[in-house]
Amino acid sequence: MSSDYQHIAYLSLGSNLGDRYATMLKAIDMLGNEVGIVDRQSSMLETEPWGFQSANKFLNMCVRVLTTLSPQQLLAATQVIERGLGRMVKSVDGHYHDRPIDIDILMYDDLHISTKELTLPHPLMEERDFVMIPLREIYW
Repeated sequence: MSSDYQHIAYLSLGSNLGDRYATMLKAIDMLGNEVGIVDRQSSMLETEPWGFQSANKFLNMCVRVLTTLSPQQLLAATQVIERGLGRMVKSVDGHYHDRPIDIDILMYDDLHISTKELTLPHPLMEERDFVMIPLREIYW
C-alpha cells in the first residue's frame, strides 16, 4: 500500500432502480476518482429488499478502498457520489425505499465511532446477508 493511502475502508453498495449494473460500475469508478484506490471488489449479488417491500430486487456488493480521507470526509464523498448517481432522498429512522444507489461505510480501519451522522462499524451489517456475503469475499 502506498504511504499516501493511510486508511482502509470497506463499503457496501446497493442499487435497485434503473440500470443497476451500470450504476454500480459507475459508483466504483467515482469512488476511485473521489475517495482513493478501490483495490478489492466482491462479486455482485442479487437480493430482495431489506426492511421494506418493493418489486425491485437489489444488486449488492462490497468494495475495499485505500484512502486519505477521514471518516467524515469519506461519508461526505459517498453522499456526493450518491447524489451524482440520482439518489435524492436518504433513508431516515429505518424507513427504507427504492434507490438508484446506496453506499454505506461498513468499517474504517479499526475505528469505533458513534455520532449522529456516522456509526462505525456499521451497526446493522452483521444482520444483513447482502452485506456479509460480499464482504467475506474481500475481507482478509
